[in-house]
Amino acid sequence: MTSVPPTNGAVRSRPRLRLRLKPNTSATGHVDGAWWPRSRCVTTELAALAEALAGRLGRVERVAYALSSWDDAPRRFRLSGHLARLEGFTYQDRNVVHLTGANHGRVTLLVVPPEMTAVAGRAAMMTAAHGGNADRPEEILAAAIVPVPRRERRPTQQGEVR
Repeated sequence: MTSVPPTNGAVRSRPRLRLRLKPNTSATGHVDGAWWPRSRCVTTELAALAEALAGRLGRVERVAYALSSWDDAPRRFRLSGHLARLEGFTYQDRNVVHLTGANHGRVTLLVVPPEMTAVAGRAAMMTAAHGGNADRPEEILAAAIVPVPRRERRPTQQGEVR
């Protein structure tokens, strides 16, 4: 299948990466920041993430993730021109991903579920990236969920409640 370029002259770009990191000097808590992927396909989502983390980690060589949170993926994946190891585990926290770089640095990120609302997703990312935050991933996500207000029930002209 071939791709047809846009006819209006617009250039299609990939969506902006949703990533927030704690300051480099902050080594507190369970996570180093938050990542909000747009899908559950780890191979689709990783390229932009690895590129963004290159300043902290160098070349990303290993990614550990929870098997239950992502679609099936190969054990090795070409990432920024080299093969990286993708390691899915049944026992890993489903709300985190660990990335290890060539310089042996490691970043642990809260994974904000792709289906989370915009308000809750942004709140979770800001909390996880706050320098003093030491909450567990599930606590961050639970605190970010804002209940949707219920519409008021009003009587109709016939006296029914809607």
